[in-house]
Amino acid sequence: MAGMSSLVRIVNAGVPGSQDRVDVVLRDGVVASVGPAGTVSASDGTMQTKAHTTSLAYATNAIASGSVSIPTSASAPADETTIDADGLWVIPGLWDCHTHFTQWAKTLGRLDLINARSAAEAMDMLRRHLDERRAAGTLDPDAFVVGMRFRHSLWADDEQPTLAAIDAVTGEQPVALSSADMHCGWVNSAAARRLGVHVDESGLVGELEWFNAYTAFDKVPGAAEETDRLLREAEQDAASKGVVGIRDYEMAENIDTWTNRFAAGINGLRVDAGVYPERLQAALDAGWHTGKELPGSAGLGHVGAMKLISDGSLNTRSAYCSTPYSGIEPPTYGTLSYTPQQIEDYMRLAAEHGFDIACHAIGDEANTIALNAVAATHAHGSIEHAQMLKPVDIPRFAELGLTASIQPQHAMDDRDVITRFWANPAGIPYPFRALHDVGTTLRMGSDAPVAPLDPWLAISAAVFGAESSDREPFQPEQCLDVHTSLAASTATGRDRLASGDPADVVLLDADPYAADTPEAMRAMPQHVVMTLLCGGGGRTY
Repeated sequence: MAGMSSLVRIVNAGVPGSQDRVDVVLRDGVVASVGPAGTVSASDGTMQTKAHTTSLAYATNAIASGSVSIPTSASAPADETTIDADGLWVIPGLWDCHTHFTQWAKTLGRLDLINARSAAEAMDMLRRHLDERRAAGTLDPDAFVVGMRFRHSLWADDEQPTLAAIDAVTGEQPVALSSADMHCGWVNSAAARRLGVHVDESGLVGELEWFNAYTAFDKVPGAAEETDRLLREAEQDAASKGVVGIRDYEMAENIDTWTNRFAAGINGLRVDAGVYPERLQAALDAGWHTGKELPGSAGLGHVGAMKLISDGSLNTRSAYCSTPYSGIEPPTYGTLSYTPQQIEDYMRLAAEHGFDIACHAIGDEANTIALNAVAATHAHGSIEHAQMLKPVDIPRFAELGLTASIQPQHAMDDRDVITRFWANPAGIPYPFRALHDVGTTLRMGSDAPVAPLDPWLAISAAVFGAESSDREPFQPEQCLDVHTSLAASTATGRDRLASGDPADVVLLDADPYAADTPEAMRAMPQHVVMTLLCGGGGRTY
């Protein structure tokens, strides 16, 4: 970690969506003041961070070289820095409010099948991957080959996964592929034996069994070292997009995991570490509660919410709904992961002992059950996903003081799946605007690795309702404005800095409010000039 000055002046920065320009003072990790441009005088020799200067390349190229310090001006004390932001725009640091960060990091080093349009295409990609690794001498016949993000819900009925197809490509090399939503896996016979799972002729492992089996990949020789390397890469990648913080709901012992990571210098992000219900009592016994600082994190790490998964997912037809899925025989309504009473009991335990809740609920009936449990227990926190809601349940979010933690990119990924499996829903899918209009607090994220860890993708999906200008918006009546979407991607819920905020700042060389197409908004990471965490006291990218 590079040392940074305790006083940073950002002068003449633009305020997105307006003609205003401001001076910002960051002191000891906090925004000390925000005032009209000219309030703070830049000293001689100020670092110029303009697109045509070498300092811009210096700031953005820090991703490749690791953490760096912004040089102070020649006339400034060593603990002071002034940045001339003429031609730039300043926003609060961005957050991804729903990640599985370890699994996201590992997508940087694993086979990505997101573009496969059929089982045959996926197997062609896998075959090439295995051939390339054999040729490079990096294929250990005893080690798992892991792939990520296949989307069989979009494949034709005669192009679905089979055990025979994956066995034909892989032989005795253990291979395990995780679906895009991480709720099922496609494995070959060799991997099934190693994992101790049963597979039928499809080769698919269902969600609950898959959740348990997936952890086996982290226990092979060399896995820990590879994971650390990929985590550092993932932190740098996040910072290159303006991200300063994440909520991590990895299915692991996240408190101990992140305590150890901070101790090892994996400290490029703020982290709220979630706790799963089965580990909640142990966390309580250890004295943890939501908001408590993780030791050794220098204020960057805190205990997050209790993450409870109430149902499955749309793509695996396991999200729990009040009406049956269309085109599925025999009829299915999806699956609850816990009984309604268990959900209520876990929420009550959390609420009574200082834990927020973060309840995964996708189907409309799962959301009703989760909202009923919140009403009964007075739990506070968020409903994660809220992908389909009965109209009667939409106002209950605001009435119960709940945050809706949404992932707009999922709507882009799922719009064709919705017409296939939710053709006759009792609720409204992806009701972003409806939630906002009744006063619900929105927070946005990716659910990485289900979608890439990139807030600009989420913002674009929420604003334009399409990934491309060539396609009509999905549910345009549910689209949000840029102000709401950008604010929902920050820790403060605002798109502007204010005195007293954490000194987490992003400088852009383009105004996101001027992005008038999905392509332009999705390209915003290219316009991130600088990301400061804790005013640079953590890292500057």
